[in-house]
Amino acid sequence: MTEHKLKRDLKNRHVQLIAIGGTIGTGLFLGSGKAIQLAGPSIIFAYLIIGIAVFFVMRALGELLLSNAGYQSFTDFAAEYIGPWAGFITGWTYWFCWIMTAMADIIAVGVYVRYWFDIPQWIPAIVGIIILLGLNLLTVKLFGELEFWFAIIKVITILCLITIGIILLIMGFQTNTGTVAVHNLWKDGGLFPHGVSGFLLSFQMVVFAFVGVELVGVSAAETADPKKNIPSAINKIPLRILFFYVGALFIILCINPWDHLNASSSPFVQVFKLVGIPVAAGVINFVVLTSAASACNSGLFSTSRILYNLSSNNEGLPSFAKLNKNHVPSNALLTSAVVLSVGALLSKLIPEQAFGIVTTISAICFIWVWGIILISHIIYMKKRPDLRKKSSFKAPLTPFINYVVLALFAFILIIMLVAEATRMALLLTPIWFVLLFIFYFYKRNVKIVVPNPNRTKS
Repeated sequence: MTEHKLKRDLKNRHVQLIAIGGTIGTGLFLGSGKAIQLAGPSIIFAYLIIGIAVFFVMRALGELLLSNAGYQSFTDFAAEYIGPWAGFITGWTYWFCWIMTAMADIIAVGVYVRYWFDIPQWIPAIVGIIILLGLNLLTVKLFGELEFWFAIIKVITILCLITIGIILLIMGFQTNTGTVAVHNLWKDGGLFPHGVSGFLLSFQMVVFAFVGVELVGVSAAETADPKKNIPSAINKIPLRILFFYVGALFIILCINPWDHLNASSSPFVQVFKLVGIPVAAGVINFVVLTSAASACNSGLFSTSRILYNLSSNNEGLPSFAKLNKNHVPSNALLTSAVVLSVGALLSKLIPEQAFGIVTTISAICFIWVWGIILISHIIYMKKRPDLRKKSSFKAPLTPFINYVVLALFAFILIIMLVAEATRMALLLTPIWFVLLFIFYFYKRNVKIVVPNPNRTKS
């Protein structure tokens, strides 16, 4: 029955901007400062490599989603092609890493608001959650509108940066650090000032910068005309990577040499200050505030839909699969919001290094999700050549490229194990998977079955 289904209210412009919002976030606005200090100008190549890898993941995701109209998320095809355990583990892992990411972002909202108002940072964090929750409970179209305008703000900011940068390059503008010029990219130590090791160590933060790009897949069940809108959004990812990441970082490094950038603050803020724009700090603070709010908004949306999908497939509490009169999984939304609120209140007690641990764990979990998508696609190609033959959106260079990207992800995990800054998080993350496997096998052995009228039928 229609009242038991998610509503397809996301239009093409919503899907396009959700895709943009997923590829522009705190990883670019804030995390890129740390990544630049590790890799120097070679950070551009790191973003390019991971961006290309993510594009192939998204092409595999798009083909799988469009192969069956009954798929609501990647957990559905993971369960079908790899096994029920894969859908269960991946679904809960996706919820876990988005919750952790959203926790960090909602705390950032509190920090940014304190730039203007001298109030405890947990107050705007809680207020932000309540506002986003209220808007998300009304209709999925409001989520699409929020992401549309949040993404517009990000796009305008980067457009301004690149435009100003090009003008300064043409003028040969003088700053406190020298002349704005292309040779600033390599004049202090070359493209790889810290060697290959520094370049490789930056991959963790670069991976984190791309988390959320798969939101196009999560929103598939609520997308009007997915056969048209999803391929369109996915195919534009390479251009967005070139423009928003590579283009923005290229301009930043031409204006301000890499060794003059502070790793603890946004390179965007530093560049606007450097070129003498007096209101730069306030403007960019507003931008990173909306960016953090956008990421938290995406977190609420994605985690609620994952809980809904898990429960629809009898892998979560049945109450999570209930929809309100606006066709929104309200119980799932409330649960995610409560968890986020607890994180916002407790985060004041967490040491500063905890943010690095949280982002690393999140990146590792997203590597798991992306890996499952690629493995599912490999099995799909072998088991369903009939569907593959009829597909109008075939992933290119498969299955060879799937194995190449999987090998890259495995290599990044090895780097995280070797690097002191990320080793602890990598060693802690398996605890989550062990607990999930224990719960999965316990649930299977005791045969807990809860009838659910919303269960998706492929």
